[in-house]
Amino acid sequence: MWAISMNCFVDIPYDLLLSCVKHMNLTVDSEMHLSNALLVWIDANAECMEGLSRNEDVCTGILKQIHLSLLPLWFAAEKRGSCHFSKFADESIDSIFRLLRIPSTGSVDALGASHLHDLRIRLTKFSKRVNLSSCSQITSAVLLLSLLPSANSIDHILRGIGQSPFNLERLDRDQCSEVLNLLPTLSFEAVQEVDISKCPRLHLESAIECFHKSFPSLRILKAAFLLKFKISTLRKLVRKCPMVCEVDLTTDTSPIISSQVSIVSSSPAITPQISNLSLNVRDMTSFYNSGQSIAKLTLEGRSDLYDSDLQYISRFCVSLQYINLKGCTSLTDVGIASLLRRCIKLHSVLVCDTSFGINSVLALCSSSSNNIAVEQIENELLDSLALNLQILHMGSCKCVDETSLLKLMSQMQKLKSLCLSDTHLSDGALYSFRGSSLEVLDISNTMVSNAAVAYLVGGNPGLKCLKARGCRNLSQRESDPQKREFSFSYSCRELHNEIGRTCMLEEIALGWGFSYFSLEALKPAITSLRKITVGLGGLLGEDGLRKLPTICPMLESIILYFQVISDRTIMNIMANLKKLVVLAFCHCLGDISILSFKFPMPNLRKLKLERVTPWITNNDLVILTQSCANLVELSLLGCTLLDSESQQIISQGWPGLVSIHLEECGQVTTMGVSSLLDCKALEDILLRHNGPGLQRSFIFDAASKLPMLRNVSLDFCDAAEGDFDIPNYGDRHFLSTVKIAKCKLQKGLKVSFVKARRRRQVHKQTLVLVWNSSTVTRTVVKERL
Repeated sequence: MWAISMNCFVDIPYDLLLSCVKHMNLTVDSEMHLSNALLVWIDANAECMEGLSRNEDVCTGILKQIHLSLLPLWFAAEKRGSCHFSKFADESIDSIFRLLRIPSTGSVDALGASHLHDLRIRLTKFSKRVNLSSCSQITSAVLLLSLLPSANSIDHILRGIGQSPFNLERLDRDQCSEVLNLLPTLSFEAVQEVDISKCPRLHLESAIECFHKSFPSLRILKAAFLLKFKISTLRKLVRKCPMVCEVDLTTDTSPIISSQVSIVSSSPAITPQISNLSLNVRDMTSFYNSGQSIAKLTLEGRSDLYDSDLQYISRFCVSLQYINLKGCTSLTDVGIASLLRRCIKLHSVLVCDTSFGINSVLALCSSSSNNIAVEQIENELLDSLALNLQILHMGSCKCVDETSLLKLMSQMQKLKSLCLSDTHLSDGALYSFRGSSLEVLDISNTMVSNAAVAYLVGGNPGLKCLKARGCRNLSQRESDPQKREFSFSYSCRELHNEIGRTCMLEEIALGWGFSYFSLEALKPAITSLRKITVGLGGLLGEDGLRKLPTICPMLESIILYFQVISDRTIMNIMANLKKLVVLAFCHCLGDISILSFKFPMPNLRKLKLERVTPWITNNDLVILTQSCANLVELSLLGCTLLDSESQQIISQGWPGLVSIHLEECGQVTTMGVSSLLDCKALEDILLRHNGPGLQRSFIFDAASKLPMLRNVSLDFCDAAEGDFDIPNYGDRHFLSTVKIAKCKLQKGLKVSFVKARRRRQVHKQTLVLVWNSSTVTRTVVKERL
């Protein structure tokens, strides 16, 4: 892994590289890292190998050392377009789907002895990280195979102790532990980090037993997007792996955020709002002793997390320093406050899109001591949790009023990252902030003024990220309502001058009040800028966009809303910003053509064209696949000239897509959906108003054919039979969220039904289905989600 990171890696002679790759102590985080490194070497040496008779043998000889069965599906799918790796990519995909056809409770021996070596995860005495992320084919049998001393038959070993691989997955925790204790598993004491995110077929109880046996020094476990990983599983993890100090259990955040949507009806989860976690005295003691090491816990998106679960966490994770509860919609303000009072070592709290409110603010501002005398009230500030906070993200927490927010802001002095977007943030709260160490500030969609923002920026010269989209007051000349002696009547230019004098930004998101003149004022602060977003109310103009590559040559992400664009400005961006990874033009004005997109952009990974390219045809789409060949996310809105053939162009041009959004794109789905499902690694699909050809069983069909699919967004208008079948809990595969919008005919229009269906429909409501660890919740909201 160290060698891969060096620029001189490509200078390694072929024979030395081949011998290294074949060496028993080759140490890499994953087969994907190895594959990427070898492809970089081959591309760098292609010219000098060209014309040599053994060129093909050189490539084949080194690439066949990769364990193709252990590549992430998205990576294998993406590399189908590689001239050197296409054959190996096809083999990898075939191998992955062979594994997927074997039940998770089955035996990998069914593949035959010749494939067992290819299934072994590379583990050496030097291994520190094991990255299996997005390997949907991984099961406990595959993991166990890698921990045994040889590639002998798992069936033979297990039957020797009276078990079979089929039964191994079905054992309870005690039986599984007993069986694994009888196996000759190896121990890799250097392993400190394991990533099993997006491995839905992995039996977690068995996996934790394997970690306990073979990774005694495990400190970090990443298990994101695994709904089966419950609080009870966390309890077992910390009991079996007592050195674990960081756990990531992120899932997709539910789109049903009460402060953002209007709920028409909802069928709540059947599971009662209490944890099913029961602990006896022995378990409580062991959990307490082991849980003390947990310092960083990420539970983002866990809609099945309740106050009672937080009580267990706060009681046993006494060393907790970082907690991420973003999108945990079932928690209450009282429950979050209780956690904050108990975990007195916390310095990072992320609670966006939760019920975080006045009680939680009081918990942060109060003394960590349970009993405090009245005469010691001045010492309370010195002992409050807020004083030591380094990260506080509370975006969309509208339960916090201005008074509480002002009190909280006045106590935080060590803060480095602050998110207050979509809150009741006032100028007074910004003026009360005493800190000087801010690096990240998000005040989007608030009513703050230029003067207040300038005051805060001036006191925090280390600011690297500023997000202030949707702040309408920034477009006006305003005085500080607090009338402090340092306040002036600030214009937008004066604010931007202050930023330019004070900061060295890496990311900025602005809207109201941002213009070409602002770009000139900000110039000293944005020479190292990597991400820029310009939203509604901002106006860079053609001159500003033309100068952007010169002023910000390191840009990796450009997102523009409601801007005036032209072929000349886009061509200038495409030609000069070769490091661009994200490019989005949304609802922009101006005449552009396919000429804008003829420059090769090999590093571009995400492309969003919404309401800007209605003229795109299939031929234009082919040009896009050639110039932006490595996309993994594509969003097209309003490309009305596309048809069913566009599906094949997309799937062949971008086989590695993980996200596809097509809305109001002509007749793309009029004949149904077939070729799009050839993008085998898709995790997110949005198909709306592209033609009424989707079969009733589309959701189930897509989930069964796409093993990584988690999010589906449709519209009843596109249903060939007017409706969609909803998978039950057991048949949902990896799905976590389904959104189906519904339209209604606009009243008062006397047009034919066909024309009305196609062109005169307005949004009515959206049906949202969200799966968690035990059940599904159906909700109908007014908004179009």
